[in-house]
Amino acid sequence: MIDFDKLFNPRSIGIIGASEKDSGGGYFITCLLNLDFDKPIYLFNPGLKGKKLHDIKVYGSILEISDDKPIDYVIIAVPARLCPLVLEECGKKKVSFVTIFSSGFSEVGNKHLEVKVLEIAKKYNIRLIGPNCLGIFVPKSRISLSRQLLNEKSGGLGMIFQSGGLAIYISAKGQSIYGTNPSKVISIGNQIDLNFVDFLQYFLLDNETKIIALYVENVKSKEIGRKFMKVLKDLSFKGKPVILWKVGSGKATEETILSHTGGLAGSIKIWKAMAKQTGALMVNNSDELINLAMTFEHISSMPINRNMGITANGGGVSIETTDIFESYNLKVPKLTSETTQKFQEFIPNVNTIIRNPLDLGASGNNPEIFYKTLITLDSDPNISAVIFIKVYDFNHTFLETIKRAYKEMKKPLICLAYKIVDDTSDYARKILFKKELFKLNIPVYESIEMTAKSLDKICTFREFQNKHKNL
Repeated sequence: MIDFDKLFNPRSIGIIGASEKDSGGGYFITCLLNLDFDKPIYLFNPGLKGKKLHDIKVYGSILEISDDKPIDYVIIAVPARLCPLVLEECGKKKVSFVTIFSSGFSEVGNKHLEVKVLEIAKKYNIRLIGPNCLGIFVPKSRISLSRQLLNEKSGGLGMIFQSGGLAIYISAKGQSIYGTNPSKVISIGNQIDLNFVDFLQYFLLDNETKIIALYVENVKSKEIGRKFMKVLKDLSFKGKPVILWKVGSGKATEETILSHTGGLAGSIKIWKAMAKQTGALMVNNSDELINLAMTFEHISSMPINRNMGITANGGGVSIETTDIFESYNLKVPKLTSETTQKFQEFIPNVNTIIRNPLDLGASGNNPEIFYKTLITLDSDPNISAVIFIKVYDFNHTFLETIKRAYKEMKKPLICLAYKIVDDTSDYARKILFKKELFKLNIPVYESIEMTAKSLDKICTFREFQNKHKNL
């Protein structure tokens, strides 16, 4: 087991190839400053030696730093042909971890450079991320791989991506839109040394990481593939869901992958079979990935099965929701006679339909009726989760009503709030509404289909766990 403490919590960070530009090494300076990284930052560039960038002194070589000033983690941002030379210097400085940001390796046919770099890394016991990647995002340690989009909010989502851009994009969506914050994010690129398995094994034992998301273009060998399957199954058995976004189902995509990270994609059919065996949950795009992560973030600790209770302010929308839910193997069961009788005591018999899905009509805008509706659905033994649909008028009274009801509920409460108008003031209220619900661990979805897909996946994971718990 690799000790990653010096990577995720380094005593200092070095950037080789630091520059005045916003790209290359200059990019990583602003990434660290963006999150107020509060430990020493060392910059290296022989062409800028003696100057200052962002009030930080630039050195010519990492070997100019004295032995009493350790550098645990280094980002290399120089042309690929120079990487062996600067990596040799990192080894002499006893650096533990290096991210090679530089491209120009096997993805463009320069396999020999990867071989040379790996030889040097093994000689000095350096562990490598990349090449051709952005490295790590650790909010708790204030290490970022974006200049603007990410913040220091830390949570339970661990991410391992072969795309640095997508790692940033999904981390930002999680933090800003979905109330789902990362623990550690790794952009691994060509993975000539450290690979998916190494970080998955770390996440298996990492108490901060509860959910894992992967963006996979390729796995480098059959041996790594076997280890990959084993650790996926270990994670599932431990109750840590793995959300797997495997790309490369089409010819054009396969060719793009080869030029992106220098590997072959592999058959999607094989990946689906592997996911079924290991409990991993496959998704098709970034929206499915982050919505499923949000689902696990907010309701994974609560019991849930496929039986859903739905309430809406209209018959058509409740029918549409039921139709889509059932297409994803979710059930909308009948209410018990006791529950129906409870509803008849406080729901008017005009413009309403008392069944599951429940159509409250205009009565759904009455705070007291809505409050009683939620706790009554929650009490029905045929239902495992309560879904309410709210598409406009995200007012304070309605929010307080939800909070009051949820304190009395024992089952997951789920909000479906898709957009029906382009109204900036209403959208601003919706953002505040969502943030308050996330504090209560109530997930908020933007579409019916995404809600259904996510609930289907979390139920699939529970079914996998139940099937294997006694094996």
